[in-house]
Amino acid sequence: VGPQKRVEMMAQQPGVSQAPTVEKPKTEQKSSPMTSVLKAVSTLNIPLIIGCFLLYFIGGYLIYSALFAAVGSAVDSDTDVQQFMFPITIPLVLSFIMAQFVIREPDGAVAFWMSMIPFTSPIIMMVRIPFGVPAWEIVLSLTLLIGGFVGTAWLAARIYRVGILMYGKKPSYKELVKWVFYKA
Repeated sequence: VGPQKRVEMMAQQPGVSQAPTVEKPKTEQKSSPMTSVLKAVSTLNIPLIIGCFLLYFIGGYLIYSALFAAVGSAVDSDTDVQQFMFPITIPLVLSFIMAQFVIREPDGAVAFWMSMIPFTSPIIMMVRIPFGVPAWEIVLSLTLLIGGFVGTAWLAARIYRVGILMYGKKPSYKELVKWVFYKA
């Protein structure tokens, strides 16, 4: 029996402690999770994302500020505001909920149509852009967002014109529609 065989036989006996073995260095090391994240981030078009973020942020801010200005001019107290806040916040909440589905399928029909609606596009497009969106979709979405702002500002101005004079009267949705089409 050779020396190698004797060492193996002794190592198999109970009560004999085994010396620690030194593993050979692996030529191929596993990459850390941080490395894969950095590789993924390096493929993103950061200037496009930042530019679109600024445009969508400003557009979304303007469209929702016009809506909130219309509501603010139509009501007198905090309790009256609550009935008009629900329709304004629904598109925002819906955008955050739909963002989960958009992440799974960024080029799907739901993602496309939600990114074209002016009230949901600021959130949905910012979810879609890192996955790669054609330039024409970004331009169309921004155009619709600007158009939505112009329309919303026009509606807000019409409501403001009448609502500021109706101090003390609690308006309804039907009355707000009348205010929009009111001819002075």
